[in-house]
Amino acid sequence: MKPARTKTPRKPIVKKGSQTSLKDPVGVYCRVRPLSFPDQECCIEVINNTTVQLHTPEGYRFNRNGDYKETQYSFKQVFGTHTTQKELFDVVANPLVDDLIRGKNGLLFTYGVTGSGKTHTMTGSPGEGGLLPRCLDMIFNSIGSFQAKRYVFKSNDRNSMDIQCEVDALLERQKREAIPNPKTPSSKRQIDPEFADMINVQEFCKAEEVDEDSVYGVFVSYIEIYNNYIYDLLEEVPFDPIKPKPPQSKLLREDKNHNMYVAGCTEVEVKSTEEAFEIFWRGQKKRRIANTHLNRESSRSHSVFNIKLVQAPLDADGDNVLQEKEQITVSQLSLVDLAGSERTNRTKAEGNRLREAGNINQSLMTLRTCMEVLRENQMYGTNKMVPYRDSKLTHLFKNYFDGEGKVRMIVCVNPKAEDYEESLQVMRFAEVTQEVEVARPIDKAICGLTPGRRYRNHTRAGPVGDELLVTEVVLQSFPPLPSCEILDINDEQTLPRLIEALEKRHQLRQMMIDEFNKQSLTFKAMLQEFDRSVLNKENSIQGKLNEKEKVISGQKLEIERLEKKTKTLEYKIEILEKTTTIYEEDKRNLQQELESQNQKLQQQFSDKRRLEARLQGMVTETTMKWEKECERRVAAKQLEMQNKLWVKDEKLKQLKAIVTEPKAEKPERPSRERDREKATQRSVSPSPVPFLDSFQLDQNAPPLRLRHRRSRSAGDRWVDHKPASNVQTETVMQPHVPHAITVSVANEKALAKCEKYMLTHQELASDGEIETKLIKGDVYKTRGGGQSVQFTDIETLKQESPTGRKRRSSTLVPAQPDGAESEWTDVETRCSVAVEMRAGSQLGPGYQHHAQPKRKKP
Repeated sequence: MKPARTKTPRKPIVKKGSQTSLKDPVGVYCRVRPLSFPDQECCIEVINNTTVQLHTPEGYRFNRNGDYKETQYSFKQVFGTHTTQKELFDVVANPLVDDLIRGKNGLLFTYGVTGSGKTHTMTGSPGEGGLLPRCLDMIFNSIGSFQAKRYVFKSNDRNSMDIQCEVDALLERQKREAIPNPKTPSSKRQIDPEFADMINVQEFCKAEEVDEDSVYGVFVSYIEIYNNYIYDLLEEVPFDPIKPKPPQSKLLREDKNHNMYVAGCTEVEVKSTEEAFEIFWRGQKKRRIANTHLNRESSRSHSVFNIKLVQAPLDADGDNVLQEKEQITVSQLSLVDLAGSERTNRTKAEGNRLREAGNINQSLMTLRTCMEVLRENQMYGTNKMVPYRDSKLTHLFKNYFDGEGKVRMIVCVNPKAEDYEESLQVMRFAEVTQEVEVARPIDKAICGLTPGRRYRNHTRAGPVGDELLVTEVVLQSFPPLPSCEILDINDEQTLPRLIEALEKRHQLRQMMIDEFNKQSLTFKAMLQEFDRSVLNKENSIQGKLNEKEKVISGQKLEIERLEKKTKTLEYKIEILEKTTTIYEEDKRNLQQELESQNQKLQQQFSDKRRLEARLQGMVTETTMKWEKECERRVAAKQLEMQNKLWVKDEKLKQLKAIVTEPKAEKPERPSRERDREKATQRSVSPSPVPFLDSFQLDQNAPPLRLRHRRSRSAGDRWVDHKPASNVQTETVMQPHVPHAITVSVANEKALAKCEKYMLTHQELASDGEIETKLIKGDVYKTRGGGQSVQFTDIETLKQESPTGRKRRSSTLVPAQPDGAESEWTDVETRCSVAVEMRAGSQLGPGYQHHAQPKRKKP
């Protein structure tokens, strides 16, 4: 629970409230360095003081399939190749230093490809000091006479400052001076000639508004971010030649104001520009510098030089620093020199250098991603999480973008054609960055003491200083004294004249005192009157305030009552909405259930009707089948009896012929016409009548006595009913019905469209062959609106093997000379021939003769 308590006050912090204040975009400036050689190909052109244009190089066009696109990019200001360091400082860094002295934070970083002039812009070169020495010079020019003595301000490990009294500061100074430390910078030491020309700034620059009633202290720190690790460049580590210790990386932490800082970082108090730049130069020599193909002195790390300005007010006497920690104001200016953002294949790096380049590009890519997410959140009102923690660089400076302060970026570009692709990426990043907005810093009041304390109290000569000053003014208004020199002993005029002048002065002084007393009394009366009027006004105002407070309290109570009522109504509305939602959901579920039940009932009803129709059809089909089977059996029995009778007649005829005519000729087979006539005359049973039957598809319709055929004006249309169980006979003659509707199961819909009906039925004949029957009928309407079929005819199709009968030669009759077979003189041979006839045939016995030997019964 303790961490939750510490994070609770985060909401009312000033930073959160400042989000509603005005915001300023990140100031992005562009600086174009001159070409190294005049004949080099240039890809960047300065259009005006705010716009640059990128030209595609010739080689790039050739390699990229003729891409001649030219793009322009706008900045807050563009500095050409002839811009001086002074002009750049006045526009970019001067406002940041001015804000620093007034207690506001600032961030300035340089960005660009290796060799584009970032370090020259930030540090400078001999004779041309960069932004960093100029910022230091401006700070000490502004607060030089107002600096506190050393160790009055003391930094702690919580990113804040403690204040010490003069005695404690003196003791600490004596303690530090007793310890010999030759590396400790001092303003009395000789300036290193290596950087003396860089800090020798000829132009005097000073802040316009400096609080003279405060004392100041300047602390500097210098860190680098290398391979996503933070190292302190000012940390003094004892050198061990046997086992040298590698530098230890530092951690990032968050202070009580939710600002990020480097824990355990060395902060050195400086008193002059020379001292501060000497510390910077000492840390600069520790930076990670490795040779690359692009620049022999290319830095492979991000450097951050922090200038922290501490400000505290003087007490009421103007002599000592106010010993209240709450009155200390700490502002910080961070100067960042980013590593080069180039592609690894151009640096020709290998091994560790290649990993360094990957980490650098990763941190710069994280910086670009943070800028893009910030811009998207501010432009479209989204609340995406900004990935500050993906890189130590962005995590360290996240409070600049989430809080208050000014952020400035200088984009350094090299116009040579070889850096075209990298310069294009740098321009795109700058275009995104300058759309990000940062909250404008608010002026902070130092304290409520009377201004002008420092010089006003220094002019006093003692406790009666005011009276002496008034006396001098009064004496100047008196008439001059006469000459007091007495040259003659008998001179009696000088002393009386002097006495008279002194008496006049005494009278005049008395009159002035009286007048002063009168005026003082009058002034006192006026003051009393003024106090009374002020008191009366205060009382009236207090009464009005009380009345207003009563009204406000009444309105607050009314507002609270209305809020409670509103909450109650909102709660009721919410309950009603939930109830309505539940009821609607139940209603939808019931409707769906009702629909499903209706569908099930409908399905069951249709299944029932279909089952009834199927049962009715099965009953009808079974009845027809058994009727046909009975008729077939009766016809077969009749045919069998007729065949037996015919066989007997033939035997008798042959026997008679043998007895009466011994040499009779072979009997000829009667023609088909005569056989048909004889069969008709000799049939024992009458010829079978046509197989007529009918079935109705309307179950509830009563049978009709009168059947009405359809009109045949448009031609007959057939229903070709072919069950799925039929076998393909592969005969040459196949039944073909034009304009027919072929179905596998008879249905009412097909019968309603046709006038004729044909059922294809197959069964196994007595000889083992498949016999196909085409049962034809007419379609009639029933009284109930259904359809009924009246069967009228049957066509039989059968496939037979053309195997002939071989005749046996008689042993009693010799063979004929021509080789022909012997005649049928043997009765047994003739009688052993079986005659087979189809059931239901009207042609009589012997018409369909197979010439097969009669099968014997077992």
